[in-house]
Amino acid sequence: EWRGSLVDLPLRRGRSAEQRGDVDNNILNRDARLLFGPLAAILFIAGVAVLPVFVPGYSAVRRTVSEIGQMSSPMRWPFAGLLWVVAACAFVFAAALWRARSAGRTVAAALTVFCTAWMGVAAVALGWFAYPAALHNVFGLSELIAYQAPLAFAVAWRGESRAGVGFSLLMYVLTLVSLGLNLAALLDNGAFWHLVKPVFGLLQRSLFAVFFVWCGGLGWLLWSRTARATNAVAAA
Repeated sequence: EWRGSLVDLPLRRGRSAEQRGDVDNNILNRDARLLFGPLAAILFIAGVAVLPVFVPGYSAVRRTVSEIGQMSSPMRWPFAGLLWVVAACAFVFAAALWRARSAGRTVAAALTVFCTAWMGVAAVALGWFAYPAALHNVFGLSELIAYQAPLAFAVAWRGESRAGVGFSLLMYVLTLVSLGLNLAALLDNGAFWHLVKPVFGLLQRSLFAVFFVWCGGLGWLLWSRTARATNAVAAA
């Protein structure tokens, strides 16, 4: 019985049609979870774009994402629901990454899963503890854990998925740039804060965008690679 990694599928000839069918079904069942990465990205980006329309006076350019669902907002519970659905997608995607690395699970692979899943944990908490609750800021800062997922993936998958590793490293560099700008704005009350204050909403969104683009892009890359491997098995 085949026990290999999803993304390092050995193509064995001489199998019977029944054996190939068993392998194909096993791969397809496992691969489908990778698409929850793109799904999380689509839902979050679309939700953050649409919900503000129903919040009077809200500006996506100036105001933070949390203010869409703050306690006094008419979109508090729809926003919380969005976060909880996105959290569920993040959990499924994290599980897919773990199963995809079944051929060689390492500490770095476990950290990839943990950091990815932590975005789901934070999203659940942020949806319940709406801004300006004290715990909202605590779990907001805890998202720093999730932002390490691209780096952990690059370390865990080196030599396995060149495209995935390169993409993850690029996303991590963009994460550091966005994170640095956000922290600089929050910690500085001088010229830099006054410079970015009119567009701080966009600056904060850049951090979320990088993470979810990573989830979506990586999920699609791994899905595409395993789909090609599945087709190769079927043809063998």
